[in-house]
Amino acid sequence: MSEKQLDPPGKMMVMVAPNGARKTKNDHAALPISPEELGLCAQDILDVGASVLHLHVRDGQGRHSLDPDLYRVAISAIREQVGHKLILQCTSEAVGRYSADEQMNMVRQLRPEAVSLALKEICPSDDDIREASAFFHWCRAENIWPQYILYSPEEVARFEVLRKKGVFGEDNPSVLFVLGRYDANLTGDPNMLDQFLAEVDVVQIPWSVCCFGKTEGLTMAKVAEKGGHARVGFENNLHLANGSIASGNHALVAQLIPHIKSSNRILATADDIREMFFS
Repeated sequence: MSEKQLDPPGKMMVMVAPNGARKTKNDHAALPISPEELGLCAQDILDVGASVLHLHVRDGQGRHSLDPDLYRVAISAIREQVGHKLILQCTSEAVGRYSADEQMNMVRQLRPEAVSLALKEICPSDDDIREASAFFHWCRAENIWPQYILYSPEEVARFEVLRKKGVFGEDNPSVLFVLGRYDANLTGDPNMLDQFLAEVDVVQIPWSVCCFGKTEGLTMAKVAEKGGHARVGFENNLHLANGSIASGNHALVAQLIPHIKSSNRILATADDIREMFFS
């Protein structure tokens, strides 16, 4: 199944990663963790223009979890609050706790509307291509929208090789470029974006960006200008572009809106995205 592209100047998707796998209330009192908090956060980000919520859930000890039942409870709470006005993208991130088989099994059991897949986790070597490709094809056959997470220009180059071989089961899979790192406490460099883009055929591939640290706002302004899509949120950054602490995830979305408008783009709704990526 091939995907159409959200061509610029045109509709821009704004995703929000409101909590992530690692941060706690000690990092920010408004970090949404419980299903009820996630539901309220979903309403807040929807109200300011977000269309996708990148979802992490925690177990009873506050640890990152891929338990399908925990996902179902959180999804139910969010749907009760906002209906289907947001696409819910479940993470499959390992965070050092899960194997590729466990990650894929979670997706098979949960069958989420959308899922993020780190290429280096699901398909770390060429020996894993066959099994990973079968899983990627299954996702598309089940009308699950996968977004492939890429952490470096070198990984983008590998992704392109695999894409051209048909590994992903679609001509133009959606990708997310990650600027910066957790482990090195490295703030994302907006200028790195051009190195990512140099490795991919941007005419075809729908690309999004997330950025660690205080440079998130500056980076997303550049993303809007270049025709990409944005993922903001407390998972990667707690600060507004002026350096102050954001009051909530919604504030990180709100500061992006003027840049979208000045780039002659408009906000994509969840239904816009479903039409582009699910049809």
